[in-house]
Amino acid sequence: MSQPEQPDRSAGRAQLSLGIAAARNLSTTTKTVPQMQGLSSRWLLRMLPWVEVKGGTYRVNRRLAYEVGDGRVTFVQEGAAVKVVPAELGELPLLRGFDDEAVLRALAERCEQREYEPGAEIAGQGRTVDHVYLIAHGKVEKLAPGQYGEETRRGVLSDGGFLGGQTVSDEPGTWEFTARAMTACTVLALPRAAYEEVAGRNEGLRVHVRQRQADTARPRNKKGEAAIALASGHSGEPVLPGTFVDYELRPREYELSVAQTVLRVHSRVADLYNEPMDQVEQQLRLTIEALRERQESELVNNPEFGLLHNADYSQRLSTHSGPPTPDDMDELLSMRRGTKAFFAHPRAISAFGRECNKRGLAFDTAEVGGHPVPAWRGVPILPCGKIPVSEQGTSAILAMRLGEGEQGVVGLRQTGIPDEYEPGLNVRFMGINEQAIISYLVSTYYSAAVLVPDALGVLENVEVFGTPS
Repeated sequence: MSQPEQPDRSAGRAQLSLGIAAARNLSTTTKTVPQMQGLSSRWLLRMLPWVEVKGGTYRVNRRLAYEVGDGRVTFVQEGAAVKVVPAELGELPLLRGFDDEAVLRALAERCEQREYEPGAEIAGQGRTVDHVYLIAHGKVEKLAPGQYGEETRRGVLSDGGFLGGQTVSDEPGTWEFTARAMTACTVLALPRAAYEEVAGRNEGLRVHVRQRQADTARPRNKKGEAAIALASGHSGEPVLPGTFVDYELRPREYELSVAQTVLRVHSRVADLYNEPMDQVEQQLRLTIEALRERQESELVNNPEFGLLHNADYSQRLSTHSGPPTPDDMDELLSMRRGTKAFFAHPRAISAFGRECNKRGLAFDTAEVGGHPVPAWRGVPILPCGKIPVSEQGTSAILAMRLGEGEQGVVGLRQTGIPDEYEPGLNVRFMGINEQAIISYLVSTYYSAAVLVPDALGVLENVEVFGTPS
């Protein structure tokens, strides 16, 4: 049997104490400073050694190096058809610097599109080099016999790479390795016969190729720099070699870039609403945080000085299987002396952790600025969300040596600028308009330089999404 509802005895009762809504009128609310979700750790800005750049330009002088084509080839796609951009053929070692567009277009038109299934052989060791192979899409591994006859991998090429550049020389020789498709590959092949047909009608092309061959025959060290003649281990009174150290005639110069914005604050807000927090100060703080985030993004992605775009082709390698493995990280680490840090998107770090877990390995730990961070072989792995992740789920991992004294990667800025608010950043009063709005110009000046090519390495085509179990 249900109980009868009890009447609400508080209904109509007079209020006995002060209500919360009224009491809040006499209280002081405890507040935080304005919060911002777009902040990151900005490890790159913290780790880069900053070099003072007076005059706004930084020149990197180097020993003379004989360039033999160290770029990548770019393609355009029309449906299923892929074509090479004619000017990009200038990235081939012996066509480097050749700028006759009509001749390059004729060579590009003679490239044949070929499709290879995973495991298919593209070129065979010991056979005559009779094709230039331009990799439009996919991964190709280079294989050669080891000391005891076993098959060893000598490298991996991916989109934009090429094989057989010596096809256009007078004596192309034979393949020193076997090239095999690791994935489905789209390749453009330029037959030697097609090249000879074009070269037979263009004396300038033949002269250029012969000159490039002569350049490659000059004495050089393993880094491609002009050799310094020395003698050692001699006895008696032999004639010692004379030498000099040659420099690049047109060294690269980096001009400081700028990120700017105009901050506007109404004078009424600036005058009246400053307790307990200064409104202009908080507006400036958040604006500067946004500029610093943009600065780090530019240092990574800017097409002129960004680190991803300035890594030398010889210092780029592709993952062997997709996700970043300990083997990939070891190979990236071995490409330079004194690596001080890895930088990777957090998803790439997570992907590397998964690969370590599969092998029963654990991250090392390093302390950087008082913070414990994951490390590999004692080198800290620092998160950098500015490194992009493509729609296909691939990213990159940077490895770098740091500091001017170590011939590494450095950040560039100029301090002591007018109205400086932070190092390399100033806030300049621009006046008050007729609507009583105060304007401030907020600017930060920066760039980055890679002093020698092996200071910066990139592990490319890093798959960051896990595979379903």
